[in-house]
Amino acid sequence: MNSKKMVELMKEKLRNEPFTYHYDRKKDTLRIEDPNVEKGVTISIPNLIAKCEEKKEKALEEFVYYIKESLYAMKENHELSGKEKRIFPVIRSTSFPIETSDGIPLIYDEHTAETRIFYALDLGKTYRLIDKHLLEKEQWSPQHLKEMALFNLRSLETVIKEDHVAGNDFYFIRSNDGYDASRILNESLLQQFQKKITGDMVVAVPHQDVLIIADIQNETGYDVLAQLTMSFFASGRVPITALSFIYENNELEPIFILAHNRKKQD
Repeated sequence: MNSKKMVELMKEKLRNEPFTYHYDRKKDTLRIEDPNVEKGVTISIPNLIAKCEEKKEKALEEFVYYIKESLYAMKENHELSGKEKRIFPVIRSTSFPIETSDGIPLIYDEHTAETRIFYALDLGKTYRLIDKHLLEKEQWSPQHLKEMALFNLRSLETVIKEDHVAGNDFYFIRSNDGYDASRILNESLLQQFQKKITGDMVVAVPHQDVLIIADIQNETGYDVLAQLTMSFFASGRVPITALSFIYENNELEPIFILAHNRKKQD
């Protein structure tokens, strides 16, 4: 499927919604806005096509759902007070925008060379990233927001599935609550794994709905992890990074995994 057909398909799926559309041929992106609030979301068409080729109709349904919920959420005037327990950190790639479409700075912290930490108000089916204006409205400091979000993150239930390949152990955290990748910020969780891991502890957040922790014992383990992260990265609705991270001395360092070798990123 080419970009033109995908744009028309998206418009058809959203035909009953009062949205406007702008296709940028140069960037190959589709901007979808709600004229009632003059805000919107931008979709990478090649990314959407790739996901549809892999997940077929399900991928398109997920994107349509994400668009509708995101634009509906933009209509509401949100407050943080009284909703403190619904504030969480979210991990995004360093290419993710650091301001809203209106030019308002989002609240974020640096994390690794590949990732940043943003903060979100959970709205149930979707969430709103917290920006400078919203924080100033509540008269909260960024540090207060961060401490609150990390506390809430630690309170979430953690669902872990295991797999074992060629002497290597792989742990998948997929609780389906929208904050699986965020659990990479839970230091106590990482340290618990570190105590039982006997090989190299490698961590990956290919998209927002999975955290992979691996006990790598041999080169085959690195090859398997590279394939896993790339597969998850390509299929995730909100991809983050296909790189993995060595966890040593309570620090995360990105690594490249290439042809039976691992190299730390410069």
